Formats: sequence, C-alpha cells, structure tokens
Amino acid sequence: MDAGPDRGMAVPTLETSRLRLRPLRRTDLDALAAVLGDPVGMSFYPHPFSRDESLDWIERDIARYERHGFGHLGIELRSTGELVGDCGPTILDVEGVAEVELGWHVRRDQWGRGYATEAALATRDWMFDGPGLERLISLIRPENVPSCRVAEKIGMSVEREVDRRGMRHYVYAMGPDDRRAV
Repeated sequence: MDAGPDRGMAVPTLETSRLRLRPLRRTDLDALAAVLGDPVGMSFYPHPFSRDESLDWIERDIARYERHGFGHLGIELRSTGELVGDCGPTILDVEGVAEVELGWHVRRDQWGRGYATEAALATRDWMFDGPGLERLISLIRPENVPSCRVAEKIGMSVEREVDRRGMRHYVYAMGPDDRRAV
C-alpha cells in the first residue's frame, strides 16, 4: 500500500508563528502518553492508549519516516519547547483504497488555542507543496465537532461516511486547490 512519497524523502521540521512540528522521538513518550492516554481527549477512539500503545504509536511513526518520508510530527510550543501533541499524515486503508490521512491530537489543557488548526495547516501545505500529493483525507467521528471544525477550516469537506472498526466516520477530503487559510 504506497499512496505517499518515495522512500528516503527527508522529514522536515515545520515552523509556524507559535509551533514547531518535528519528527517524533522515543524520548517524547511521557509527553505523548499524556495526550494519547487521556480518556477525554481520546473519547472518539475505541479506548485511551496505554503507555505501551503510546510507545508503539511513536515506533510506527519512526518506521513511517523511513518507509514513506512522512508520519505524525510532534507539536512543540516554540515559546517553551514543550510537546503538546502530534499532527501529520499516515497511510490508511479506507474501504480498500490507500489514502493519506491527516490527523491531529492536542493535549486537553491546550484545547481552544488553535494549535490543531495551525499544525494541520502547516502539515497540509507540506504534503501538497513538498511531496505533491493530489488528495488528503481526515477520518473523523461525526460527534467530534472540534475536529470537524479543524478539517473545515483547512479546506476539507465531507465526501462520504464510512464504517471503520464498527464506528461511523466522516471522510473529509480535499485537493491542493481546496486550500484556504483561517
């Protein structure tokens, strides 16, 4: 399943006015486990992640960097260097089609500050302008209204609904010409 750029592409560090997005490292485990292990923050997933599942998440992204040249990036606050989440593309099978899916997670005490949108805009532009993708999607549970808003703010719109792992999801989709800034 190869929907992304060629192997060997360097994974960049992206900067916005407030954020630095950089490849995840094993040393991010404590900070990322606080995000992925939060029962409220992960309420739209089957369950919050254990510490071991959070480490597996990081390990899968490290492997994705090598295999595809992309994966989730850690979201750091430029002002403090603190890791407050992750955002980035992964390849998912959606009804038998390999799709590049843009996803994001932000630590709950940092919600409402626009970090997810800022990170999603930067990674969206990286994927369209760098590797030159023609399509990005986001799979979002309909009840996850804040994530639906992020997808819409970056130019995505609902294409259809799918059942994934027994749960209904919207497939938000966009191409490079659908971009808009907040």
